[in-house]
Amino acid sequence: MSENKYTSSLANKGFQRRPQRGASVEKPKEGKQTVRRLIAYFRPEMKTVIVMAVVSAASVVASVLGPKYQSNAIDSIVQKDYASLQKLLLYMGIAYVISGICVLAQGRLSASLSQRIVKRLRADLFAKIVNLPLSYTDSHSHGDIMSRMTNDADNISDAVSTSLSSLFTGVLTLIGTAYMMFWYSVPLAFLSLAAVMLAVILTAVLTKVMTKFFTRRQQLLGQVNGIVQEMVTNGHTVTAYGCEEEAVKQFSTTADSLTRTGIAAEIISNSMGPIHNMFNNLSFVIVAVAGAWFALQGKISVGVISAFIIYSKQFSRPVNELAQLYGQIETAAAGAERIFAIMDVPDEDKSGEHLKEAPKGVIEFRHVNFSYVPEKQIIYDFNLKIEKGKKIALVGSTGSGKTTMINLLMRFYDIDSGEILLDGKNIKEISTDDLRDCVGIVLQDTVLFSDTVRNNLTYSDSSASDEKVREAAKMANADSMIRHLPDGYDTVLKQGGESLSQGQRQLLAIGRAFLSDPQVLILDEATSSVDTRTEKRIQSAMQRLMKDRTSLIIAHRLSTIQDVDQIIVMDQGRIVEQGNHKELLAKHGRYYELYQTQFAGNQI
Repeated sequence: MSENKYTSSLANKGFQRRPQRGASVEKPKEGKQTVRRLIAYFRPEMKTVIVMAVVSAASVVASVLGPKYQSNAIDSIVQKDYASLQKLLLYMGIAYVISGICVLAQGRLSASLSQRIVKRLRADLFAKIVNLPLSYTDSHSHGDIMSRMTNDADNISDAVSTSLSSLFTGVLTLIGTAYMMFWYSVPLAFLSLAAVMLAVILTAVLTKVMTKFFTRRQQLLGQVNGIVQEMVTNGHTVTAYGCEEEAVKQFSTTADSLTRTGIAAEIISNSMGPIHNMFNNLSFVIVAVAGAWFALQGKISVGVISAFIIYSKQFSRPVNELAQLYGQIETAAAGAERIFAIMDVPDEDKSGEHLKEAPKGVIEFRHVNFSYVPEKQIIYDFNLKIEKGKKIALVGSTGSGKTTMINLLMRFYDIDSGEILLDGKNIKEISTDDLRDCVGIVLQDTVLFSDTVRNNLTYSDSSASDEKVREAAKMANADSMIRHLPDGYDTVLKQGGESLSQGQRQLLAIGRAFLSDPQVLILDEATSSVDTRTEKRIQSAMQRLMKDRTSLIIAHRLSTIQDVDQIIVMDQGRIVEQGNHKELLAKHGRYYELYQTQFAGNQI
């Protein structure tokens, strides 16, 4: 199985911080359409949604009736009607207990609902990512793709778990509380609601100011994180060039700006609570003074005043929550839109017939033309035939098109024109699964997973027996190295094998290729960064791997390809020379120049 199709999704890793309080709200471009698609994920959970709605309604009814019973109880005390007082206190207690139980149940239901929805959303997204064409992953930031799986999905989860329940209870609470306030006293209701609305208006103004500071703070925080990451990653370079003071100065300048902006943001943010309390207290004063006046005139009772104080507080809370929910819902919708944007990318074309028998390994390129970007052609009329069991090397300077030809052979990209044949059959007519199953790849940048050595080797053949695995490791000159690891073949490789040397990782990749038993081999030599002894072990393993197999080698060190059957010299997407090592040196052409550059130090 090919290694290359996994490298893009594992490279260029990155992440974005989750939105902080007061951070700028990202808005979707197609909000209505996105919300409709997101609602489709709620359909399997409609029973839970209905139960949540019922529980929310019960909670609101109980919380609205509680103050009513309290008001009646106070009036009973004033009127010395102790007979009905006990009953009212019991009802009030039951109402508040029911409200509390419903709130707990609502939290449990919303958490479960959000996790199940996001689980399905992430499963669909991951299935799409696995089947994305390599052209998409190569042309898009890997960190951004990962952010959609993590941060954007988390934003949706947060919105579902908090916004949905708050939306239910908030709207019902506003309706129920306003009804009760106006039912008791219309003038007192208007006076109480006026103070609440003033608080809401002032909150909206402060939120706009606060958003600017929090947005700037997030930008500066990202810059600080970037500086720290570069320092940790490139610490040797900074120290080697004596740039410690400059690095500290750069960090201090950015950190100072972050501190000033953070202080201003927190001051405004922390003022929101006191401002709310001030207006709530103002509402209480209005209710107390006006209520006392109305009570003295006999328009309302003393108990109604206490009920109004509670109702005014109940009314202000959902008003502010609903205002904040708008931003959270907008952010979640924007995240859903980014997720759906990936889901709408067409899957990789894997069409084609299944091979009825194992291919012989005859490869032919006929008049192949290709461009990654339209109107910027990079492969021109490429013609090459590789007979069964032959070893062909592709050489050339960086950007000459060597790796591109491998991508085209594996159907990672579709050619613009021409044909690529396997045993005389156009590879477009062969299913990608069958095509890639008969090709083994050993890459320059070896890909290993955070798993056991055994599972990394059997990635190309999960059914391989322990005996077969050990035999493949011996053929790859890796068995001795593996047995010296702490747990041998059961050693878990951390961070994709970073604890191993480049040469050790290369030997494991060769062992994995042995297990796949391919008819065609693609070798991207990676011996330039290993010592001479390790290079000889790798070359010995590669020679055994290439035996009786059609091999296509991307050569970096020309000394390693002197015994291949044919060398193809590429320059700017064209074949400029071909022949064996001695023939090409005798021509004094492009290959001769490359050889002289490596071994004689001459400049081209």
